[in-house]
Amino acid sequence: MNPTYTGGCACGAIRYEIAGEPIVRNHCQCRDCQHMSGTGHGTYLTFARGGVQHSGQATLWAHAGDSGNLKTRAFCPACGSPVYMTFAAMPDIFTVHAASLDDPGRFSPQLITYGVRGHAWDVLDPALPKFDRMPAM
Repeated sequence: MNPTYTGGCACGAIRYEIAGEPIVRNHCQCRDCQHMSGTGHGTYLTFARGGVQHSGQATLWAHAGDSGNLKTRAFCPACGSPVYMTFAAMPDIFTVHAASLDDPGRFSPQLITYGVRGHAWDVLDPALPKFDRMPAM
């Protein structure tokens, strides 16, 4: 399998290329991810920031997540697609939305975070480990 992950926004104005494998692949059911996705969860791949190259000018929105830590969401100002996130408390990681991958089929979830915020109608794989909050990475 190709060790490089590529992707970007729907219109192509923002692109990324990431060398290496993700640190974690998760579904997050926190309230912020619910708002962002318009569904019951967000789906992400998190990488070491050192392997990341990206281009294009994203619009950034920084706010406190459920943990109370500052996170910054990056989305395309032209098409509105959410593309990536960074976290003030974890500056060495870079998180992308699974649907922003050129090949979203490469995503396979490892775990569910913020399961305490999940809704009964948002049915995720019951075999996945589920954490009430974010586990230590």
